[in-house]
Amino acid sequence: MHGDRKSAKEYIDGFSATKTAVAKRDIVIGLPATLLQYWSTYARRTKPYLQWAAEDCHWEPKGAFTGETSVAMLKDFGTPFCIVGHSERREYHKETNKQVNQKMNALLDGGIIPIVCVGETLKEREAGKKEKVVGAQVKGSILASAKNYDLSKIVVAYEPVWAIGTGKTATSAQAQEMCRFIRDELKAVLGKDMADGIRILYGGSVKPDNIDELMAKADIDGVLVGGASLKAKDFSRIANYKELKK
Repeated sequence: MHGDRKSAKEYIDGFSATKTAVAKRDIVIGLPATLLQYWSTYARRTKPYLQWAAEDCHWEPKGAFTGETSVAMLKDFGTPFCIVGHSERREYHKETNKQVNQKMNALLDGGIIPIVCVGETLKEREAGKKEKVVGAQVKGSILASAKNYDLSKIVVAYEPVWAIGTGKTATSAQAQEMCRFIRDELKAVLGKDMADGIRILYGGSVKPDNIDELMAKADIDGVLVGGASLKAKDFSRIANYKELKK
């Protein structure tokens, strides 16, 4: 819940990325609904081209759901991506795996790429339940649709809730371990080829000083950036990460 039109313009104007990064990477900014129209207009006219994502949606096409945003409304702005199942939505709004799955399905039906978030809390990790919790989220939020939907285009984001605002930071090895676990869960149902083609992002205290190490890990295909994305300079450095050996 950040930003207005003035700060959005300053952000776009202040962002810098190499031609290589723009050509090879999807650079996407998650926006509050109030900025979708402005961003879709102004960002299209600038270089580098910054794509955008809505931060949430409702699964119903219309109806008495005051304050919600439908997939059709997002498509009206040409929105290419939408984040669902974010840890804050799961925690503060008590969203269930079933509801996240309904949102993912609605996005797929509408031709918008879902970025589906999963991740465990500090209490769950310390209790040795990280695989159980994340596995249930992957099964309930994503794989529940395996028989009825082509899941090859979705994006999965692993965001360890315990590494967000707690003072604790996941190591690149811990991030890789859980991203590998998620990919194995996907492989068990979707098969190796499709699972290997699904992008898995890591989101948890991603910063300019750890991006290169994170992106060198085999099962981390990208990052979901929190606080560091609010500063155009910091996010520019993240988007221009150095490609170390995987």
